[in-house]
Amino acid sequence: MARDVNDTTPITSRNALVEWFEAGIKTPDDLNVGTEHEKIPFFGESRAPVPYTSPAGGIKDLLEGLGAALGWEPITDREAIIGLYDPHGQGAVSLEPGGQFELSGAPLPTVHGVKDELDAHFAALEPVARRFGISFLDLGASPKWRRAETPAMPKQRYGIMAAYMPKVGALGLDMMFRTATIQVNLDYTSEKDMVDKLRVGLALQPIVTALFANSPFIDGEPTGFLSQRSQIWRDTDADRTGMLPFAFEPGMGFERYVDYALDVPLYFVKRGEVYHNVAGASFRDLLDGKLAALPGERATMSDWANHLGAIFPEARLKRYLEMRGADGGPRSHMTALPALFVGLFYDRAALDGALALIEGWSAEERETLRADVPRLALAARIKGRSALEIARDMLALARAGLARRGKRDAQERDETIYLAPLEEIAESGRTLAERRLEAYHGKWGRSVEPAFMDCLL
Repeated sequence: MARDVNDTTPITSRNALVEWFEAGIKTPDDLNVGTEHEKIPFFGESRAPVPYTSPAGGIKDLLEGLGAALGWEPITDREAIIGLYDPHGQGAVSLEPGGQFELSGAPLPTVHGVKDELDAHFAALEPVARRFGISFLDLGASPKWRRAETPAMPKQRYGIMAAYMPKVGALGLDMMFRTATIQVNLDYTSEKDMVDKLRVGLALQPIVTALFANSPFIDGEPTGFLSQRSQIWRDTDADRTGMLPFAFEPGMGFERYVDYALDVPLYFVKRGEVYHNVAGASFRDLLDGKLAALPGERATMSDWANHLGAIFPEARLKRYLEMRGADGGPRSHMTALPALFVGLFYDRAALDGALALIEGWSAEERETLRADVPRLALAARIKGRSALEIARDMLALARAGLARRGKRDAQERDETIYLAPLEEIAESGRTLAERRLEAYHGKWGRSVEPAFMDCLL
């Protein structure tokens, strides 16, 4: 999320939290898709990470230059610029903890619109980045720099998270500072529609991880995983990550998700410009005015929205659904992911087909699949089938759904054109990670240095 929500409406009841989700319901004619992507910056000449400030020009300069190019307004944390937003509501740019540069796209009616948005973003960003000698990797994890070498961005919330992460998992700091992802946000038309989509999204997210696997290196060498990013998430913070087995139980709906979210520990409470560190505290105590760190302070709708943005399951519910399983990757993957889920979610026959595809998978089997995919990717198995076989079925469903939607660009092409990179991976059975490992053991001479030339956005 690029900007924290600023809604001081007091929360007067649990039902108000349910109603907050209900307010996200859209009509079938008003469905949009929003795409987010993170990219890892580095100085092209030295192959060093880009700090917030630098005599040569750092992240701060990059933000200021891009803001001037786009006419976007700064987002600040105290005195520091930490993002940009379009004053017309058409997207934002934010920073992840290690300087990963993120575009949070606008809600758009078609994947063609996502492609146009990406083209405009890179057309504005590239000359600014070139001025400072900055390039961007298309990998899902930084391949070379150790955690201690990775710069930290001046955001209060990240300081709170960085102090808390080692208490709840071994790899949370790696998640914060050394990973990059592509995500897609999609609408729901009813509570039942939300449940169907959340279940499909959760169950198939490991298949998505397998298709998009693109993070085989860290600390300058192969890690043994094809998606090191996904493996890192498996040891980050069990209270706020994972496959949400309760979502598949009878009675799942907005109320059940509210109860889940209320039991996820807080990170912070923002009042004015100050982020108060309450990491590990209970949102229920904030509701009751019993938070020890802020006695008498009661929860607002801002607190709720910001708290939901600090929960990190493989598929996340807010006033839309967010699919979170893909590694960062090339620009073609930034349109492939929204195409995949628009095809699955915005056509009822495709969604029903996806529900049939995951039918009978138990919570244990889904969790085993998630555990196996970071290492095995498309070779992982569930219910006697490989992730590759399931990926092919999933892509066929998405292609049919997109074809039935019939949304065409100026050249009369429908949205199926954006599935091409995923269909090529599914046809060959070889992920980007495997191809890059092949290069590492071959033409790269067992060094990750060539990644800074071959893995560019």
